[in-house]
Amino acid sequence: MSIRNLRVSLVLMLLGLNLEATTAVTGIAAAEPQTLALGEAAPVFDLPGVDGRNYSLSDFDSAKVLVVIFTCNHCPTAQAYEQRIIDLQLDYAKRDVAVVAISPNDPSAVRLDELGYSDLSDSFEEMKLRAKHRGFKFPYLYDGDTQKTSREYGVLATPHVFVFDVARKLRYVGRIDDNDVKQPTSHDARNAIEELLAGKQVSVPQTRVFGCSTKWSDKRQQAAESLAKWDAETAELAVISPTDLHLQLTKPSD
Repeated sequence: MSIRNLRVSLVLMLLGLNLEATTAVTGIAAAEPQTLALGEAAPVFDLPGVDGRNYSLSDFDSAKVLVVIFTCNHCPTAQAYEQRIIDLQLDYAKRDVAVVAISPNDPSAVRLDELGYSDLSDSFEEMKLRAKHRGFKFPYLYDGDTQKTSREYGVLATPHVFVFDVARKLRYVGRIDDNDVKQPTSHDARNAIEELLAGKQVSVPQTRVFGCSTKWSDKRQQAAESLAKWDAETAELAVISPTDLHLQLTKPSD
């Protein structure tokens, strides 16, 4: 991230502006693909991972259950679920469950104001930094160049979870759980995994996904126009005393 982008991100964070809505996705825009239907086969993929190797669907043939999670760096909702994804992989690593994370976003389609809650954007190099910092033990794959895989799965938002059985048929699709801020009361993805491992049908096979919208490449122009608008803005600088700075940092917010 450039110094200019970092400054703007810090300003947005200090002002408490939530400039990327993270509300539930209730419909599919005309330009967006149709989400993979329950019972359909997992689309094949061949994508680069942050660990320097490529991964394909067949690399996970030995797993009884395959969990594909579309997530990203910049989205605050996705960030809130990073530890839960880490825990999910660790908890099921010895139970023949494979967890794969894929970033669907075109980094050039992420607007500057959408970086207000992130130290990193969604480029492949920045994905490597996030994975190293968080200690990801699962493959973290990049689909930002062509977005072919993301379109075939029909990713509505990040995070978006797809759980496949041993035959690689889709048995659960939707959210990870029901609350990204507080302790969840419905562990939807885990429930689906447990039922599949027990040889049962998934009782709740689909839930409404919530998070940040997928940054499809057709949003590049919008991102470029937003950046041009920021570039045209003027900024006034003023000297502030240490005392006044302390007052600004410690006074209660409205």
